[in-house]
Amino acid sequence: MTVSTEQLKGWIEDARARTFSMVDDLDDDQMSVPYLPTVNPFLWELGHGIWFQEYWVLRHALGGTPLIEDPDHLYDSSHVGHEMRWHLKMPGRAEVMRYGERVRDAVLETLAKGEPSSELRYFLLLSVFHEDMHQEAFCYMRQTLGYAAPSWLGSVQAGAEAAPADGDASIPGGRIDIGASRDEPFVLDNEKWAHPVDMEAFRIARSTVTQAQFLEFVEDGGYQRSDLWSDRGWRWRQASGAERPIYWRLQGDAWQRRVFDAWRDLEMNFPVVHVSWYEADAWCRWAGRRLPTEAEWEVAATGEVDGDALTGARRQYPWGDSPEPSLERANLDGDGGGLWSVTSAAAGDTPAGCRQMLGNVWEWTASDFLPYPGFEVDPYEQYSKPWFGCRKALRGGCWMTRTRMLRPTWRNYFTPNRRDVFAGFRTCAIDP
Repeated sequence: MTVSTEQLKGWIEDARARTFSMVDDLDDDQMSVPYLPTVNPFLWELGHGIWFQEYWVLRHALGGTPLIEDPDHLYDSSHVGHEMRWHLKMPGRAEVMRYGERVRDAVLETLAKGEPSSELRYFLLLSVFHEDMHQEAFCYMRQTLGYAAPSWLGSVQAGAEAAPADGDASIPGGRIDIGASRDEPFVLDNEKWAHPVDMEAFRIARSTVTQAQFLEFVEDGGYQRSDLWSDRGWRWRQASGAERPIYWRLQGDAWQRRVFDAWRDLEMNFPVVHVSWYEADAWCRWAGRRLPTEAEWEVAATGEVDGDALTGARRQYPWGDSPEPSLERANLDGDGGGLWSVTSAAAGDTPAGCRQMLGNVWEWTASDFLPYPGFEVDPYEQYSKPWFGCRKALRGGCWMTRTRMLRPTWRNYFTPNRRDVFAGFRTCAIDP
C-alpha cells in the first residue's frame, strides 16, 4: 500500500490525538501508578512516544534541535531503565501535551513544504507505528490497573456472526517464502527479508481457543498438574501462584473475567485472552495439541494452495490481495469496541477457513523470536536486536492494533510469562 503525503499527515494527527485520548479521563492519582514490571508511569509513556517522533524525524532525519530541555534524559528508553522511570523528575501532564503538540505541528509544517524524501518518509512512518504500538500498551496498562476503558472506546459492535469455524484446516506442504517482500513501502528490520522455507503438511485450528475451552483445562486441574507444563512453565506457575487466567475469578457458581474495571461472566465463545505463553503451552499438552511455528502461522494466513500443494504464491491478506481490512473482515483499530466472538468476521476467512488471523487477539506461536537469515539492524537498533532469543513470537494483531501498520508478516514478541497483553492462541494437530 502506497501512503500519500496527505494520508501521512492524517495519520500523524490521528496518532497524536489517540495518544492524548489514552489519558484524557485519568485524574492525577490515576496517573501516578505504583511500580510494576509490566507497566510504565503514564507520564513517561506519554512523553516517550512524543520524544520518539521528535528524535527520529525532527532531529535524526532533519537535523533539528530538541524542542524541550534534555528530552533524552527523560524519555530515551535505551538509556532510561524501566525502574528508573519512577524516579525521574517528570514534567506535568499539561507540559507533556504541549510538547506533543509542538512536535506534531513541527512535523506537519515540514510536510507542508513538499513531498518528503524516501528517508524522511521511512522515519515518519516509523514514528506513527511506534506511537500506535504504545497506544496498545496504554490499553493493557489500563486493564492491568483496573481502570475504565479509554474514553473513546464504544460498545462492542461485532461483525456479522457466521457458522462456527470449528475443526482444523489442512495446509499442504511445499516451498514458500515467509517474511516481508522488498517491494513493501515500509517494513521493520525483523521482517527482512522474504526467504524460502520447506513446509511439511500440517493441520491448524480454524479459530483461536475459546474461554469455554480454556475453562475445561482450569476445571480439570490443569494448573495443578506439573506433567502438563514445561520445566520453566511450572517454575513460573509456582512462583506466580497462577491458578487460572489472571483476570478470571469464580463468583459463586459463575466464572467471570475483568474487562478494564468491570466484571462480566465469561463469554464462552470468545477467545481466551491475557494468557501467557506458558499457559498456552500447558493447555496444548492437556488437549493433545501444539502451538504453530511462526512459519506455519504465516503460511496458513497467506499461502496459496493448488490441490494438495502450496503454489509458492502468497496473498497480501488472509482473505486475498484485496480489499483492505475492514470490520467485516477483521477486528482492529478499537473500532469494534473490544473482543469479539470467534464466530465473527467470517468475511476475513482464509480459503481454508481459518478465521480472524488478523485482529481480535495476538496469537502466541511456538517459535522463539529470532532474526531471519541475513538480518541487518535498522537505524532504530533497539527495536529487535536486543530481544532476539529471549522472547516468544506472536502474530496477527489484536482488537486494538491499528490497521495501517498491520500485515501478516508483522512479528510481535514478548517474554513467555507476560499475561497482560491482549494475547490468546490457536493450535495445531500433533500429526499432520
